[in-house]
Amino acid sequence: MSAVAEVSQALPWFFPVLVFGLGACVGSFLNVCVYRLPRNESVITPRSHCGCGRPIAWHDNIPVLSWLLLRGRARCCGRAFSIRYPLVELGTALLFLACWRSFPPEKALAGMAFCALLVGATFIDLDHMIIPDGFTVGGAVLGVALSLALPALHGRAHEIWMIASMRSGLDALLGLLVGSGLVLWIALVAEAVLKKEAMGFGDVKFLGAIGAFVGWKGAVFSIFGGAMLGCLWFGLALLWQKIAGRPAPVGLKVETPDGQPAALGFGAHVSFGPMLAAGSLLYFLWLHRWVDPYFASLAVLF
Repeated sequence: MSAVAEVSQALPWFFPVLVFGLGACVGSFLNVCVYRLPRNESVITPRSHCGCGRPIAWHDNIPVLSWLLLRGRARCCGRAFSIRYPLVELGTALLFLACWRSFPPEKALAGMAFCALLVGATFIDLDHMIIPDGFTVGGAVLGVALSLALPALHGRAHEIWMIASMRSGLDALLGLLVGSGLVLWIALVAEAVLKKEAMGFGDVKFLGAIGAFVGWKGAVFSIFGGAMLGCLWFGLALLWQKIAGRPAPVGLKVETPDGQPAALGFGAHVSFGPMLAAGSLLYFLWLHRWVDPYFASLAVLF
């Protein structure tokens, strides 16, 4: 850590640029994961290729920059590439940079892994209304492992490392259990009341993974904060649909209970994973400063 501090002092631009570039590269890999994992394809081979089947040269696969230089079109055939590719790369890079600017190096590294997990899960859920176990079960295991290796993730940096590691691991396990258990009970009660499935089991596992990174307070905030964001989006999207007569240009995938495409409305199924991810990001990067003291004040009352 002292070496990191010395480099940061001598070259204040070095680590932000490095972290931004790393985030863009991770975002590029996440684009591959989002496309291939739901199709049960390898994310390693074959190498990235155009829709026409030709491999993409390395110099045409530089995150964000290549899309801009090629004006969003493939060099080989002129086929248009979705603007979502550079946006995911840029968004991941900015999240990595936000982690680096917000936290000490150890917590920042764990936070970058957390952000990558959220970005990948979000866009797969947007496209397919599923979250693969690699992002849920794998994310929970990763969260616990990073909590043990980097106790600063749960604010345990100022204790003896072995003790800090054990306490941080317990924080992660508690967050995992509270997060997944809370969503599971909400889903079961809602299903009993509504007489139909109200929430997928993928969301249960996903919030468990989130809790492993942000603890039980962050998990609780993520579900209720995510629900508030979801209600806000639903209201605005429904208003847009009523006024414009067409679905909102930026929205979640909407399906009927039996999995068929549907118009937005009450009773339709929408992806909740992106809302959980947004709520957890808000907590992790900024709102923990106010949420944690609020929970502490409630504990004093009881």
